[in-house]
Amino acid sequence: MTTNERQEQRPTTAGHQRFNCRNLSDLKALCQTLALDLPLETQMRELGQPLALGRHQLANRLAIQPMEGCDGEPDGRPSDLTRRRYQRFASGSAALIWVEATAVVHEGRANPRQLMLNETTLPEFSRLVQMIRSESKQPVYLVLQLTHSGRYSRPDQDPAPQVAALNPLLDRPGLIPHVLTDDELADLVPAYVRSAELAETAGFDAVDIKACHGYLLNELLGARTRTGAYGGSFEQRTKLLLDIVTAVRAAVAIDLAGRLNAYDEIPRPYGWGVRADDHHQPDRDELLQLVGQLTRRGVVLLNVTAGNPYYNPHVNRPFDAGPYRPPVHPLVHLNQLLLAAREVRRHVPEAVVMASGLSWTRHLGGHLAAGLIKAGWADLAGFGRQAFAYPQFSRDLLAGEVDPDRCCIACGKCSEIMRDGGQAGCVIRDAQVYLPIYRSGRTGKPPLTSQVIREHV
Repeated sequence: MTTNERQEQRPTTAGHQRFNCRNLSDLKALCQTLALDLPLETQMRELGQPLALGRHQLANRLAIQPMEGCDGEPDGRPSDLTRRRYQRFASGSAALIWVEATAVVHEGRANPRQLMLNETTLPEFSRLVQMIRSESKQPVYLVLQLTHSGRYSRPDQDPAPQVAALNPLLDRPGLIPHVLTDDELADLVPAYVRSAELAETAGFDAVDIKACHGYLLNELLGARTRTGAYGGSFEQRTKLLLDIVTAVRAAVAIDLAGRLNAYDEIPRPYGWGVRADDHHQPDRDELLQLVGQLTRRGVVLLNVTAGNPYYNPHVNRPFDAGPYRPPVHPLVHLNQLLLAAREVRRHVPEAVVMASGLSWTRHLGGHLAAGLIKAGWADLAGFGRQAFAYPQFSRDLLAGEVDPDRCCIACGKCSEIMRDGGQAGCVIRDAQVYLPIYRSGRTGKPPLTSQVIREHV
């Protein structure tokens, strides 16, 4: 039994701490203190290696995660602020840019400014693709994330949750959610297909059928209490996701991707990928069954994540400062995320696997990314909040010139903007644009806590 396997069986007693590693030696010492065997490389040459993905060849192993800006136009078109973000992303050298959550139907939008792709907005999406490619220093692989926000739907001013099943842990007090019928769920299949067809027309290289972070397709994976065709057994809980993937694969020639929760860290019978006796510990049996079925249906790229940002944000987004103090050190949950990616890659070696959660390691993230790739834990290293703060991080990582003073500090303010209904970005490193938005959204509001988040989302 390896150290990591032992660590999965017993939670560490180390409490939450802020990032305080000055150099690679400090990070190695911290891993040793926490009994974590994270692969860390002194040299980062692995990051510059090419990678075959579908019918494409990526120039390097760095990727930008789908970071939602909540800054589209009311009809779902990218706005000037949206285009500014992607122009900044393109100015770096990441070989893959995963474009943020884009709703397949109006009622599935997470906020009134979420992107939405349809016949009306198609020209602006095509323009966005052309701009990213023209601004990039090299050929860039573009993924569009397709989503239905489920219980977190808020297409207009007020929340309008559409859920897979009632959940006493997540249901907002005083707000009665609509439990989607089997017919309503089945009707989403052609909606995803049409969005994928439009994504192909717009020039994307792949579409992601999003099934993570508590949104509809992820919630269905844990819907053991639901009756009917889409709940109860593993086969029924995964049915809609697999039906969508099968239908999209038949309709478009571009690649298929999936950003997938490895585990929710929510107790059963509501949580996905967790042990029945301890929801803090992953149970990967169903996860590995599912990724096997996804790859057999044509998914070539898997982006492994975890948790629910509205319930336990520290699970998928380890932070220094947030709405509460997590019970364990941030590196423990980062380790769990990376172990999940490792197991997925071992189980489906034919797929390209992207690791998540690396931004917490700041200027040392390249050493961890290179170690993951060299050790075979992942094929790609994805950075999310780091891209908000430091859009050129990929270029500087590849050149060995990362500036610690430009890195994300895991302060959580980009998430606070979203909770307050504003456009999201880095309040610290891009203050001229986002500090006024942050201050405006916070005016007259109580400090964010985990309870406030659950009651106001």
